[in-house]
Amino acid sequence: MKSQESDVDLDDLDRAIVQALMVDGRAAFSRIAEVLGVSDQTVIRRYRRLRTAGVLRVLGLPVGHRVGLYESWLRIQCTPDAAVAVADALARRPDIAWVTLVAGGTEIHCVTRARTKQDRDALLLQKLPGTRRVTGISAFSILRMYIGGPRRWGGVDVLTAEQLAALERPAPAGPGGRIELDEAELAMLGVLGTDGRAGYPELARAAGLSESTARRRLDQLRDAGAIYFDMEVDPALFGFRTQALLLATVAPADLATVGAALNTHPEVPFAAAITGAANLVAVVICRDNDALYEYLTERIGALPQVRQVELITVIRTVKRAGMLVDGSRLVDPPGAGRPEV
Repeated sequence: MKSQESDVDLDDLDRAIVQALMVDGRAAFSRIAEVLGVSDQTVIRRYRRLRTAGVLRVLGLPVGHRVGLYESWLRIQCTPDAAVAVADALARRPDIAWVTLVAGGTEIHCVTRARTKQDRDALLLQKLPGTRRVTGISAFSILRMYIGGPRRWGGVDVLTAEQLAALERPAPAGPGGRIELDEAELAMLGVLGTDGRAGYPELARAAGLSESTARRRLDQLRDAGAIYFDMEVDPALFGFRTQALLLATVAPADLATVGAALNTHPEVPFAAAITGAANLVAVVICRDNDALYEYLTERIGALPQVRQVELITVIRTVKRAGMLVDGSRLVDPPGAGRPEV
């Protein structure tokens, strides 16, 4: 299988490795090899090929609400000649994790992850309004994430139930209070934010810790649900070439019900409750427009709690999970190396 934008072919083994990394981005290559019934070196070679080609990247990322990030969904209108430049500038900000161009190329949607309320307000009240060719800004706080972050996308379906179970890690501890990250943990996240599979020697050097301490700290953060490992990949390599944003209006009492329903939809890699009249946002990935139509009419249409829907086609993804998107390649943003937490 070859995407229209990439020269990289994926065979069944490549796809199985990708899904294994979606289950546990830091699973040992030897464990993945054992589950897939191939050699360690085969898995290592395949992974390095795909990572070098820029079509996949494992990232270690903070769970925003556990570490005190201010997360918002922004909808920005620009003059027709400025949207690409504004989107590219936003993508280079470390406090913005995800950027897409939509509609007729005059609207940008992005997710901010500000370290403080003051940083968030400076972006919304000073920097963006001061950009001459930005004509409108709508900002919505993310209240509850139903899919995304630690909850992985279900659109890749290669492994058996037994293989998935063999790769699963125990679920993190239940909801708790905010976790304060110290300088050593921030330094480790700075490395993991661009390479989630960085070795313990590299993490230890960055944090000024021993390897055993770095390993223990990372395990503690994972077990507490403070960080997770995201596996980013070009959906077109799996035949999914149509992406859209879905904004829905749902009665407050029904939000959790609709969120749980979307969590069963393989077409949806991200869904969250947000503030605003349209109080639920979702990213939808389908094979083509026909599949998107069927999803809208049959899956969303079957949810009586959804009162109103706006569906917006994504025409370009500029940044994904903190990584810039150059054609079909994932590349490090300028200044990569420290997370915005």
